[in-house]
Amino acid sequence: MSIPRRRRIYLMRHAQVRYFQGVRAEEVQLTDLGRRQAEAAAVALAGVRFDRVLTSGLPRTTETARIVAPGHEPVARHTLREIQSGDIRRVDPADVQEMMRAAFRGIVPPETAFLGGETIGELLGRVLPELDLLLDDEGWDVVLLVLHGAVNRAILSRAITGEPVFLGGFEQSPGCINLLDVSAGGEWIVRAVNHTPYDPAHVQAPRTTTMEELWSEYLAARDRE
Repeated sequence: MSIPRRRRIYLMRHAQVRYFQGVRAEEVQLTDLGRRQAEAAAVALAGVRFDRVLTSGLPRTTETARIVAPGHEPVARHTLREIQSGDIRRVDPADVQEMMRAAFRGIVPPETAFLGGETIGELLGRVLPELDLLLDDEGWDVVLLVLHGAVNRAILSRAITGEPVFLGGFEQSPGCINLLDVSAGGEWIVRAVNHTPYDPAHVQAPRTTTMEELWSEYLAARDRE
């Protein structure tokens, strides 16, 4: 039996940021804790030689990538940006809470709009073709992708099922690392999901989801107004 050649993808979520801080979500920067999370990932991946380092181009992914892989200038792929929410400032908080709870629940239908904005189908429609372009490029063996929670879920769902579906249950903690191997025939092996080098066994991790954390940030921001 011949063993197929497999290439390796290190798929990260950007490290911690804080939303609802008076700047647009597209402009938020890493917190001090976020920079420490990225530094922990850099230590964990210090022995890895990356052929490419790709980000979504948003500052939080670029900053994380520069800490994790300081010898590389990240290349932006804007189609891999985070799913776009709608304007929730004038939406009843109870409705916002339910939208956040349902955002990544189970197998999310493609027509589901994320917080009243971009649909899951639209996210898959831009992320998966970009993933295919990456796989068609034979110029790399090991690549680092520093992206976002929803984008990573789309990629992990494709790797697990081989289909354009969205499995919301893949939690993606700030600064986490997922490890994927893929063959030339498009067969995937998922070796690690949501590994956090700063807390490897998730001993200190809260039992809340990222969307529940976002809800808490949203409430705190409303209280400050």
